[in-house]
Amino acid sequence: MKHFIIICLLLTTTVGLCQAENEFDKSSISIGVIASDLKTSLDFYTNIIGMKQTGEFPVGDTLSKKTGLTNGVAFDVKVLKLHDDPNATEYKLLSFKNPKSKSDTYINEGNGMRYITLFYKSLDAVIQRLKDNNINFLSEEPTHIPDGRRFVLVQDPDGVFVELIGK
Repeated sequence: MKHFIIICLLLTTTVGLCQAENEFDKSSISIGVIASDLKTSLDFYTNIIGMKQTGEFPVGDTLSKKTGLTNGVAFDVKVLKLHDDPNATEYKLLSFKNPKSKSDTYINEGNGMRYITLFYKSLDAVIQRLKDNNINFLSEEPTHIPDGRRFVLVQDPDGVFVELIGK
């Protein structure tokens, strides 16, 4: 009987732990970024950085107010991913045609979402696209990091820092 109670307690604890680990419906997150100019940011992230637009959806004025996202302002969302995979992290771009925010020089000079990191097999193609589009490098181009990979730091059109790491 004692062993039966111990086994039941272990099973209950294990089931409880499994439920806590499986609380989320997806294993990735979606990141929403408000751009001052949606077209310019979409071009930067797709044509220069190399993300893929995998979807888009509208949020109407009524829904935006009910959800508390805006005070009734409708908007469209462009969904970007590194790979067109249902489990991939979503980078959602949207715009309210707000003026471009002040661009800071370093990530420690502001709060909120400040940077993203993207990992490439090789940085050669993205470095060439950055140069072809006159995107300023904030790092030495590229910086070699201790693990043998290269690192490049740039900013998107609204000043979000974008770290690029790869061979």
